[in-house]
Amino acid sequence: MPLAPKTVSALKAIVFVAALVPLARLAAGVFFYPDWLGANPAEYITRSTGDWTLRFLLITLAVTPLRRAFGWNSLASFRRMLGLYAFFYGLVHLSSFVSFDHVFEVAEIVKDIFKRPFITVGFTSLVLLVPLAVTSTDRMVRRLGAKRWLALHRLVYVIAPLGVLHFWWMVKADLTEPVVYAAILAGLLGYRVVAKLKESRRRAQRRGAGAAIPQARANG
Repeated sequence: MPLAPKTVSALKAIVFVAALVPLARLAAGVFFYPDWLGANPAEYITRSTGDWTLRFLLITLAVTPLRRAFGWNSLASFRRMLGLYAFFYGLVHLSSFVSFDHVFEVAEIVKDIFKRPFITVGFTSLVLLVPLAVTSTDRMVRRLGAKRWLALHRLVYVIAPLGVLHFWWMVKADLTEPVVYAAILAGLLGYRVVAKLKESRRRAQRRGAGAAIPQARANG
């Protein structure tokens, strides 16, 4: 049963505020509770914002399976906001890397991007997120047309694996977290592959049934 528009608006407001909690916690750590950020605050902030970028990407990808599995069609209205939060935390993650690791030394930043593979794929995934964020408005959907807009936003199926790969290559010891993220991503993408195959099979069956009716009439 679809939710009332007012209920959806209220839930979106709650999600909007909740999505800012990780950033608020980091800000509180910087200004009031430095112990929250551990022995290396710069590294903690960079890692935390990267984690939340990946989490929001996976949450965004989870919207469609959850909507279809449980009939929660109202979830579709949250997808844009969740995707924009992935981009937002990605920008904060990049800003942390640029400011804390390289103190805005452009030459060193560029050198690192090309020299270190995990930074290369992470930077690539963020760059690919830019056109998705820019075209997230209703106006851009109308301007591009639904088909082209959907084709463009399928880039998320490239961006999310690059994000997981970035995390995987960055971790040097315990791979537990990257493996968990990779497994979740595999499940979300696998769901889409299975759903696509089932839909193709149904279409083939409908075409076959449609072709059989005229043939039966001709034989009759």
